[in-house]
Amino acid sequence: MNKLSPLASFLLLLSSGTVFADVNYKLEINQPEHHLSNVAVQFPKTAQSYLDVKLPSWRTGRYEELNLANGVRFFEAKDASGQALKWHKIEKSTWRVELPEPASITVNYQVYANELGNRSRHIDDSHAYIDASGFFMYSESFRDEPVTVQLEVPKKWRSVSGLKSGKNKHSFVAPNVDVLIDSPIETGINQWFEFEVDGRQYELVIWGHGNYDVDLMLTDLKKLVKTGDAIWQGYPFERYVFMVHATSGARGATEHLNSTIIQRYRESFHKRDDYLEFISTAAHEFIHTWNVKAYRPQGLVPYDYINPNYSRMLWISEGSTSYLEDHLLLRSGIKTTKELYKGLAKSINRHLETPGREVQSAADTSFDKWINQGGDHGRNFSTNIYSEGSLISLALDIDMLEKTQGKKSYRDVHNALYQDFALPKGFTEQDVKNILQQLTGIDYATWWAQNVDSPANLDFDRLLGVIGLELVYPKESKFVADAEFSARSGSELPTLTAVKRNGAAWQAGLTSGDVIVAVNGHKVPADLKGYFEQFKIGEKIAVDFFRRDTLLKTDLVLAQKSDKDKVIQVVSEPTEQQKLLYKAWIGLDLETK
Repeated sequence: MNKLSPLASFLLLLSSGTVFADVNYKLEINQPEHHLSNVAVQFPKTAQSYLDVKLPSWRTGRYEELNLANGVRFFEAKDASGQALKWHKIEKSTWRVELPEPASITVNYQVYANELGNRSRHIDDSHAYIDASGFFMYSESFRDEPVTVQLEVPKKWRSVSGLKSGKNKHSFVAPNVDVLIDSPIETGINQWFEFEVDGRQYELVIWGHGNYDVDLMLTDLKKLVKTGDAIWQGYPFERYVFMVHATSGARGATEHLNSTIIQRYRESFHKRDDYLEFISTAAHEFIHTWNVKAYRPQGLVPYDYINPNYSRMLWISEGSTSYLEDHLLLRSGIKTTKELYKGLAKSINRHLETPGREVQSAADTSFDKWINQGGDHGRNFSTNIYSEGSLISLALDIDMLEKTQGKKSYRDVHNALYQDFALPKGFTEQDVKNILQQLTGIDYATWWAQNVDSPANLDFDRLLGVIGLELVYPKESKFVADAEFSARSGSELPTLTAVKRNGAAWQAGLTSGDVIVAVNGHKVPADLKGYFEQFKIGEKIAVDFFRRDTLLKTDLVLAQKSDKDKVIQVVSEPTEQQKLLYKAWIGLDLETK
């Protein structure tokens, strides 16, 4: 394919009739109590016969179609003189504006914003969370052009974003649409703090009241952001914003270009376990500034905002990010090794109890992220990119450490991706395999086929043993009878929410949604936790249950389970090799008993 010279490219752009200038956005929040705003977008003059304007179908950081166009009403288009222009929709997220002659265009529309939990758009009388994906239409014709944003918001509101500030305290600028879409704005009644670490500027903005300790948050965030060089040579930003929503009915987080939005229930900051969840989430999203925002798989470069972006490596984008959290939290002194072992054991126990790990590979669950479902079927027949990807990252890390005598680790893979495949490049599976071989001198094709392209059968006893750890049942644990299902406690009778594939309840023909009435002719309690421990392992019991209001009966042979989950601990007499590899793994000395 012949490449055009810069002059020829410029002449081609001129011939298309498009004159490049800023795209100007104005968002007016005029009915916050009803979650409503008006948006105006000014596009530069173009001689095209029509201009397609679009609202994304999904937002970055969440690989799921959200159909954001469903919040748009009262769309209209006008030329510079205010003359109405004809338009029609050509698909669910695209409006086509007809241009009888060269013209600049202004489109106006109303946006309903009441999707706080999606972290796409939300407006009420105390704030607005503005992800451009949920508010701002764009045109591919002007995607690379500079952008200005002006907000019209209630008095006393403060506006904060990773974007550069514009002409006033409620205006922002971006070099192009992609930066705009990946830089949310939080505006409203909020608390705002700033600090500097190693010459880089950081901000923390909190909307909502809760049981958080701001001083502790700031202290630990300062520790956290210093540790990026434990993995990468260099930082991809000069300024970073942590946005926190302390609220109700919304929980989760999303990474953005040089900011993150973290949502937690307002009373879930104070207890140590709750706080660890918060600061671990902050670490996760901070790591994303490199892994996803500075480098990402080829299928996500550049983003297609209308269609699914497919990749077999989302397990790296998300799962490896989850895995690397502890590397920053341990090195910064925020998290203890005891807390590390507890969290890792929890992840492994959950993995071992997930039947879907035997069905779907990390590569397949990455590709199918757009359609994978949770719930009972998802647990039985799928994995997820976070937990599965994290454990595969652990396995790969330990394998590299073992084969290089602690000289190379999975952290080196991510630094190489940052150095050699930074955007606008995108990396492929072969690129990662090549990096692995360059670092270790070993061909990882077979390992990849067995653990990434196929359902991974990870030997945790062997893996943990390499670094002087072991996965064991607590001494006080014992095996008890179990029906191998989960149930939701109702006012009187428990309803099954999950049935383990090929487990005891599955073999008995029970399924999610069944309502358990009685066992061996006796009414069951509303809460079945620990109920089956009164029976013997292998005992056959008669179960009466309702299915769609029809009373049915089945026999169930009870299985066995430990009454306590496995825990991770240091081996009794670690070798010098184990001590060496442990320190190479996590950066700390192995503490013996």
